[in-house]
This record gives sequence, structure tokens and C-alpha cells, in this order.
Amino acid sequence: MKIVISHEAMQWFKEDMEAKAGEYIRFYARYGGSSQLHDGFSLGVTKEQPMELSVELVEEDIHFYIEDRDIWYFDGHDLHVTVDPKQKELTYSYVK
Repeated sequence: MKIVISHEAMQWFKEDMEAKAGEYIRFYARYGGSSQLHDGFSLGVTKEQPMELSVELVEEDIHFYIEDRDIWYFDGHDLHVTVDPKQKELTYSYVK
């Protein structure tokens, strides 16, 4: 599996999360909500250092990653991160 970040999403992370070179951004499974893959779980995103890194993408020296403990959530799908142009919020799609 891999993480794919669109140009628009990269700009969103820099502006809205104030992500800077050398920082780590984690995608994780959180209880509540729903997603295309799991009812009762949704995808969260936060800045924090990795403990058991499983998948990583480095773009402009910003590290995007998923921990080993959250890999089940993706069920073998790649994570594609884009931005909804109307809502100006991140959107996630999962591609086999």
C-alpha cells in the first residue's frame, strides 16, 4: 500500500496544519463516523512522531505516514488524499 498526496492537499497541510519540513503527519483509524471501508470508523490526521512506522511518503521533506497498528483500516488499499474545492477540506479515497 502507499500514500498519494495531491498538490492541493500538500498546500492544505502547509497552510491549515502549518506543516513544515522535517515534521511528521500521521493518518490513523479512529472510532466514530464511517468511511468507504469501515462503518463505525473514520480516518484521522494529526502531527506526531512515529512509533512503529508502516507506510511512509516524504514530500517536500514532510513525512506522511501510517503506523503498524492502523494498517488494518486500509484493507490493502492505497490512500489518496485530495481537497474538496468547495468545502476546502481534505478528502480521502481508497484505491486497490
